[in-house]
Amino acid sequence: MKKKEFVTQDLLSKIYQISAPGPRKLPPERQLAQEYGVSRFTIRQALEKLASIGVVNIVQGSGIWINEQARNNPLVYNSITEKRFDQIRFRMISLHKKRPDRDEQQIFGLNEESFIWQFCRLRFVDEQAVQIEISRMPVEGFADLNQQVIERSIQQYVLGKGYRISHLLTTYRAVSVSREQAALLGCKKGSPAMHISNRGILEGGQVYEISDIIDINYTCTYVIPHNRENLTFRQGGG
Repeated sequence: MKKKEFVTQDLLSKIYQISAPGPRKLPPERQLAQEYGVSRFTIRQALEKLASIGVVNIVQGSGIWINEQARNNPLVYNSITEKRFDQIRFRMISLHKKRPDRDEQQIFGLNEESFIWQFCRLRFVDEQAVQIEISRMPVEGFADLNQQVIERSIQQYVLGKGYRISHLLTTYRAVSVSREQAALLGCKKGSPAMHISNRGILEGGQVYEISDIIDINYTCTYVIPHNRENLTFRQGGG
């Protein structure tokens, strides 16, 4: 692990170990550099990473303040959310209407006479293609879905229609990139990747989107509270 990554992860760990309420600050750059035995440049890179994901606020002349609200979010960051929006862009590959298959009818609560959108887009980070995303959405409620929306933000589009997003249900699975996927992503066939399956769910329980993503550069950091009841159940104790 690179020094910058180690310092970032260790500072994150220490931030989440703080139990006392109220505003808290990290030590200044010079002190952190001495504690970790690295240059101030490395410390600055780690702090900029923490600031970019919203865990700290760097206030000139005041210090490095810990963001209390960020500490309440179990998803600290992943390889996409750590990037600013100006570092990310989408390119639509395809968009069409189709009849939902049996699984899609079940997920969206539709009948076989309904229509859904299916679209494919590439996500670029710092002008490098890193994700292929194939998504489906019901046409009812999203009849004006178009290329402009797909190449911007689906969540902002949904929120702009007055819907309230409740949560995402996400599954991860390690895969190898196919020949067709490699051609789109500019990598070798068989390269390791993460297959990420998402369901976007509105308040009230309606699924508004399902997507399958192939990501060739995926990393993710979570904070997971200890679940004693689940551990007991898995051990056969209840």
